[in-house]
Amino acid sequence: MLISNEWLKDYVDVEQDVQDLAERITRTGIEVDDLVDLTKDIKNLVVGHVISKASHPDADKLNICQVDIGEETPVQIVCGAPNVDEGQYVIVAKVGGRLPGGIKIKRAKLRGERSEGMICSLQEIGISSNVVPKAFENGIFVFPEKITPGTNALDALYLNDQIMEFDLTPNRADALSMVGTAYEVAALYDTQMTKPETNSNEEANSAMEELQVTVKNSDKVPYYSARIVKNVTIEPSPIWMQARLMKAGIRPINNVVDISNYVLLEYGQPLHMFDQDQIGSNHIEVRQAHQDEKMTTLDDQERSLLESDIVITNGQSPIALGGVMGGDFSEVSDNTTNVVVEGAIFDSASIRHTSRRLNLRSEASSRFEKGIATEFVNEAVDRACYLLETYASGRVLKDRVAQGDLGSFITPIQITTDKINRTIGFNLSTEAIKNIFEQLGFETESKQDELTVYVPSRRKDISIKEDLIEEVARIYGYDEIPSTLPVFEDVTNGALTDRQHKTRTVKETIEGAGLNQAITYSLVSKSHAKDFALQDRPTIELLMPMSEAHSTLRQSLLPHLIEAAAYNVARKNQDVKLYEIGRVFFGNAEGELPDEVEYLSGIMTGDYVVNQWQGKKEKVDFYLAKGVIERVAQKLNLNFEYRATEINGLHPGRTALVSLNGKDIGFIGELHPTVAADNDLKRTYVFELNYEEMMNVSVGYINYQPIPKYPGVSRDIALEVEHDVPASELLNTIHQNGADILQDTLVFDVYEGEHLEEGKKSVAIRLYYLNTENTLTDERVTKVHDQIIEALKAKGATIR
Repeated sequence: MLISNEWLKDYVDVEQDVQDLAERITRTGIEVDDLVDLTKDIKNLVVGHVISKASHPDADKLNICQVDIGEETPVQIVCGAPNVDEGQYVIVAKVGGRLPGGIKIKRAKLRGERSEGMICSLQEIGISSNVVPKAFENGIFVFPEKITPGTNALDALYLNDQIMEFDLTPNRADALSMVGTAYEVAALYDTQMTKPETNSNEEANSAMEELQVTVKNSDKVPYYSARIVKNVTIEPSPIWMQARLMKAGIRPINNVVDISNYVLLEYGQPLHMFDQDQIGSNHIEVRQAHQDEKMTTLDDQERSLLESDIVITNGQSPIALGGVMGGDFSEVSDNTTNVVVEGAIFDSASIRHTSRRLNLRSEASSRFEKGIATEFVNEAVDRACYLLETYASGRVLKDRVAQGDLGSFITPIQITTDKINRTIGFNLSTEAIKNIFEQLGFETESKQDELTVYVPSRRKDISIKEDLIEEVARIYGYDEIPSTLPVFEDVTNGALTDRQHKTRTVKETIEGAGLNQAITYSLVSKSHAKDFALQDRPTIELLMPMSEAHSTLRQSLLPHLIEAAAYNVARKNQDVKLYEIGRVFFGNAEGELPDEVEYLSGIMTGDYVVNQWQGKKEKVDFYLAKGVIERVAQKLNLNFEYRATEINGLHPGRTALVSLNGKDIGFIGELHPTVAADNDLKRTYVFELNYEEMMNVSVGYINYQPIPKYPGVSRDIALEVEHDVPASELLNTIHQNGADILQDTLVFDVYEGEHLEEGKKSVAIRLYYLNTENTLTDERVTKVHDQIIEALKAKGATIR
């Protein structure tokens, strides 16, 4: 919205520099995105009177003009504009003057004839070509009435002005009008706001005698009204109105059309002017369009309509597309004498769908989309009638023809002084708060500490108590909110929490192992939402997803990590090692919030170590990936256990569940060859752990022990067992029977093949014995070792 400072002063008298005004408005919630000074780079611009015009003797397209610019004698100016003529009042840049773009006006000779100044077009003084009136688009501007020569041209053109460009959020539709902005400014400076004149000298005849209105779809058009103005004279609108429209970015057309646009900008209420004699009947019917119904709009485009569109008809054919654009055959033309002024309320969603589908974004549709002030609908129509009477010599018929209900103009909201002060931190009295609401134009009743605020319909953004509290803070001043220190029940020294410390340790450990942290989307496609999930839980889908690929909350971090690895490999980065700590989401019963669980996941593919100068290369394998999470477990003082398993998407013979304190918390494994091939990956290893479970284990204090003074011994055993017996079961049996001298075990060989029965395997284990208190004797070791062997045999193992 472009706000003219000169125009704004018609409604509110604020003697404030425009820079300070823009700053104040911005600090209270409406951002002034730009401030344009229309006088910038302009100097010595006056009104001139063309006394005479003669053709240039040496140039067919040039004219020699004698121009009175308010000095003792007229000046001679050579002008090439095709529309320059004797008797005109024009814009003149005097010698020594300046124009936008750094143009300096000097005495010059054009084809041998002296020229002392320049007769200017509107474009040459900084007005955009697309808003210049058609009559002056290709020539100089001519004032419509006599003006004293030498008068400051910027004053005569109402361009001694600054324009504020508002960057409005959708909730502040009230500032899409000059009146709404005036209410805001009046509130900021605690001054009165003067509303425009709307009272016409009405004729005795009633509009109801000449027009009938019917609304077929009251849910889409709650209110529709019309007034009639007779015997209008089509001519250019006054210079002040043209100037204000141009400053707002609208091209002046004629007085009737300009008044419609002027009131739109003034009140934020879109109007439409129909040529009464071209409507085709004395009946206006508002309805939904018929499927594939045709109409030609003002831009000469034939539109194919849908049933969701709203049309204004003459009882049969559409004459306007409601809230968007008028029709061609009922538009105001140079031959118009009688005008029907329409004011209505249209359904915001319907207007938005229609304007978007037809790509017909207009000043009117943008306001209907955001919602208009019901209190201004009839007032804006009356204002247009007053202006038509004053500047188009029209006769306004009494009464308005209307159907529907405007609804309530106010919304009462009750609030207490105590709630406002407690919420913001102010210590304002009830009277002071009441004054703020009244500054905003809100009628307010107070009874002790309680306030009843009647919010007008122009402020549709205010509907609850919290909105009123925001208004008090805005108007009183955000800068006045007192500074306070936060109050803590428990004050800490600011050190890292246990979880923060452990998370940093985990990240340092994994990154030290060569993995890079990745951050991926929480949303995946529905088909991949349950990939690699260890829990069979419902998924959570978005109601309005951006795309099918991001429609469902993930239950594993791996799908996006696989995509990231594939993305890198496709770009010749063959060695990828990534990890992520992020949340996954598991659905619960309907109406319940989902469970959010933090996971630690990783992916590794390609070479792990490449030292070409040493000729060493190491491919990523299962044990490297397992070593990464083993290192994490060691740093957190956790003891992971592993057992073989099968998981969809992973290699059936190279996948293991990871358990912590007897509870499965994740897995480690190689991607299934088909999954890897689908993503153009070679052998790729992944891991995923429930990070919450890892963090919930308390590490406790670290106990240090002295280095043992006594030597230990080791003994090796080879056990023949069934093929499906995991080595972990054998190790558990050994530790359960190792008494107090068994320190550690190590599987150092697994053999299957010749010299073994089919379905059997040989597992070689090294046992470490140590007595930290005394010298370890052979008898003591033998006794415990034999005990272990007997326990293994009882489990079905055979000593080889």
